[in-house]
Amino acid sequence: MDRSIVLFFSVLDPRRRSRLLPSGRVVCVCWVWTCHRLALFFGSKSRFLSAFISVSFMNNQKQQKPTLTGQRFKTRKRDEKERFDPSQFQESIVQGLNQTGTDLEAVAKFLDASGAKLDYRRYAETLFDILVAGGMLAPGGTLSDDLTRTEYCLFTASEDLETMQAYAQVFNKLIRRYKYLEKGFEEEIKKLLLFLKGFTESERNKLAMLTGILLANGNISASILSSLFNENLVKEGVSAAFAVKLFKSWINEKDINSVAASLRKVGMDNRLMELFPANKRSCEHFSKYFTDAGLKELSDFARNQQSIGARKELQKELQEQMSRGETLKDIIAYVREEMKKTSISEQTMIGIVWTSVMSSVEWNKKEELVTEQAIKLLKQYSPLLKAFTSQGLSELTLLLKIQEYCYDNIHFMKAFQKIVVLLYKGVSSLADLFKTMHQSSVHCGSFFYRNVTRPVQCYTEVTSG
Repeated sequence: MDRSIVLFFSVLDPRRRSRLLPSGRVVCVCWVWTCHRLALFFGSKSRFLSAFISVSFMNNQKQQKPTLTGQRFKTRKRDEKERFDPSQFQESIVQGLNQTGTDLEAVAKFLDASGAKLDYRRYAETLFDILVAGGMLAPGGTLSDDLTRTEYCLFTASEDLETMQAYAQVFNKLIRRYKYLEKGFEEEIKKLLLFLKGFTESERNKLAMLTGILLANGNISASILSSLFNENLVKEGVSAAFAVKLFKSWINEKDINSVAASLRKVGMDNRLMELFPANKRSCEHFSKYFTDAGLKELSDFARNQQSIGARKELQKELQEQMSRGETLKDIIAYVREEMKKTSISEQTMIGIVWTSVMSSVEWNKKEELVTEQAIKLLKQYSPLLKAFTSQGLSELTLLLKIQEYCYDNIHFMKAFQKIVVLLYKGVSSLADLFKTMHQSSVHCGSFFYRNVTRPVQCYTEVTSG
């Protein structure tokens, strides 16, 4: 009987069924025989059927997978997102500033110590708004309706350079202590410049002086000046008036060379004209406005930048004319007309013409072929070069340009002697020019050129004698 029960459960198990009962017919016979023996064992059909059904149900029922229905998991503290609520932060900063009062040394110490307790990174904009305006700024530059404000801020301070320098030190110490505030502070200054119309004239003057000092100290980049090119600010003259105060304090801290270097670094050196509306955007108007305001250095700088821009455009146009194959007569006429328009001297113009000629072709990379290519090109454009070397200074300028070009491009070193013979043949003052060139070319291989030009000098002396 025990054997029958074992066989019964073996048949129910599909894994063992294939091993014990390989044939389908045998399975059927064994199944019937096992059921018959079980019926006798249980004593009645009903008891057998109920047992059979329960065993079959238990065997065939699929095991349910566990589910997470109704279960709650606690979020880790580090993953919880804190709600942005600057009101508590604002209260802490305002309370500290009210306690320190006008003592800026105490303000700097308070801000330094508070950085360990307050979230400066999250509320950087709120922090700088309070330090500048006394409270949080609404769009447009007005203070928000929040009553949490302080009277001890930049806008309520005295309007003098010494006070603004002291405030600049507060910001400088804060940013040096918490380096991550540097970017946020720059963005804050950009925003404040866009809000200039919402401030009073006195507030704008204080902000301008502070910005100039910060620029001079390198606390912010000159790229923030792009906010002054806003159309609404330019149209109403706010940008130009603000720029006067800003550049005065900047130049007072540093010199015009430092200002020029900072502007060039961010590509602002050629955009100063944009401080004025389109109908007043001229070098003459810019020069008069800033000269009358006591900033002649800035006027001269802007004029020089415009002159450099005009030279670059002229050089570009000359190269295009040469590439189009225009006649030398037309090119000379165009250059002379531009000289009158832009008041460029002949000494400056010959340098532009030389650079344009040498940039008009693609040079061979083989040194032995470069000399032949250079002589061929300069023969073609020698009338153009001679047209703008009517003065002794122009001849010397061209000679120095040739020397510099050959020194900078080593493949032309051997071509220098032939170029000089070609362009200066018949020039009686060549010996004097060489002498002057040797005195002014210490940094450009003077020993080499002294040896190279000696045969040329002897040749000109023989031919002229």
